[in-house]
Amino acid sequence: MNLTLTLALAITTLAAVTILAVTALAGWRGWLSLQQQRLGDHHVTQQPTPNAGTRIEIADLKERIRKLEAIAAGVEL
Repeated sequence: MNLTLTLALAITTLAAVTILAVTALAGWRGWLSLQQQRLGDHHVTQQPTPNAGTRIEIADLKERIRKLEAIAAGVEL
C-alpha cells in the first residue's frame, strides 16, 4: 500500500471515530439531563420520609407540649 493511501485511511478512520464519539457523548448528556429532570420532579412531589431519630425527637416534643398544656390547665400528671 502506498503511504498516502494509508495516511488517508487513518485520517478518515480517526474522523469517523471522532464523529461517533461526539454523537454518543451528546446522547449520553441528553439522557443524563432527562434522568436528572425526572429525579427532580420525583423529589418535588414526594415528601421526604423522616428517619427514626427525627420521629423520636418529634414524639418527645409532642410529649413535652402535652405536659406543658396540662400544667397550664392546672391538671396534675
